[in-house]
Amino acid sequence: MGEFYLGNVRLVNADGIREAVWIRVVGGVIQEIGLGEVPPAVQTQSTAVEYIDGLGQWLLPGFIDIHIHGGDGAEVMDGTVRALQTIAQFHAAHGTTGWLPTTLTAPIDRIAKAVRAVDAFRKDASTGAKALGVHLEGPFLSIKRIGAQNPAFVAEPSIASFQQMTGGVEDIIRKMTIAPEVPGALEVIEWMQRRGIIPSLGHTDATLAEANAAIALGHCHATHLFNGMRGLHHREAGVLGAALLSDDVTVELIVDLIHLEPEIVQLVLKMKGAERVCLITDAMAAAGRPDGHYTLGDLDVTVENGKAFLTEGHNIAGSTLTMDVAVRNMIQKVGVTLPDAVRMASTNPARELGLADKKGSIAVGMDADLVLLDESFSVVRTWVEGRPVYQR
Repeated sequence: MGEFYLGNVRLVNADGIREAVWIRVVGGVIQEIGLGEVPPAVQTQSTAVEYIDGLGQWLLPGFIDIHIHGGDGAEVMDGTVRALQTIAQFHAAHGTTGWLPTTLTAPIDRIAKAVRAVDAFRKDASTGAKALGVHLEGPFLSIKRIGAQNPAFVAEPSIASFQQMTGGVEDIIRKMTIAPEVPGALEVIEWMQRRGIIPSLGHTDATLAEANAAIALGHCHATHLFNGMRGLHHREAGVLGAALLSDDVTVELIVDLIHLEPEIVQLVLKMKGAERVCLITDAMAAAGRPDGHYTLGDLDVTVENGKAFLTEGHNIAGSTLTMDVAVRNMIQKVGVTLPDAVRMASTNPARELGLADKKGSIAVGMDADLVLLDESFSVVRTWVEGRPVYQR
């Protein structure tokens, strides 16, 4: 990774927008940020340093998606580096620079195979988005709220089972979706907390009291809030109420306008604030592909008009969403500011993964994870740690 200047951009961070900015990147890290014209020598032919004209477009910190199952026909559960490369390259073209490959409820050995593939992939000099760890979605879930997970492989929570499914690379696990009311779940949640793994309440029928028992153990998430969990009732607030009320819970939203109506997202923001929301895609293999028939794990999925649902049972089955569309929906349909959209798509996920000192904002000393958007908030270029991984 060499050196380049990117000039004539409107720089957007969670704390605001700066006009007419240039940045200097060396060795994948932002070394300098200035206003106005870049140093004159940079634009002359006598220098070997590349200058890129941003044409007055938006420069954002790269998006960090902490819940991706697949994309462009490939799936994390394929358990191969090649599949992960396909997914990473596809999502990089939509502004994602970091992601958590997300598994499904499946036999323990198959989950372990997928985890080992991610470990091999993260050591590879990929041209796409960087894997920042693994999100285990299941198998410690509630049958009552199984959604598009395979009920045949739901398992009783235990530390031993958790360790088996990590495939010998436990340090790569950053988050696990778990139903807190299932016997044994609290022990596993407490064990994860001590190791810096995020317990995320999801696919759960937990009551308010059961959810609060898990939240009391420390900071956690709520996986795709509203979806795959007990709903809000005026005499039983359930896990949804617990997540909305607690400052110790960061909630994850799929803003494809299929999983959630804009008004529901507005309601969540009024209660949680932009600081406690992460945008996710929950994208499956059909993302980026035409309508038709696909699979999610071993389950048959039909996609019609971009909506993915189980062919049998018609439960919503992940999404075909990408992060650039999620950000655009937040701005154009929900009505948030561009800096707040950046906070939810980049800054908050970086903080939650313990990476706020390197990722999630554009500042001197930060990794050059960057996405350039045009006036319609469509991706023009993407860089991962200074490497150009996409250009329209």
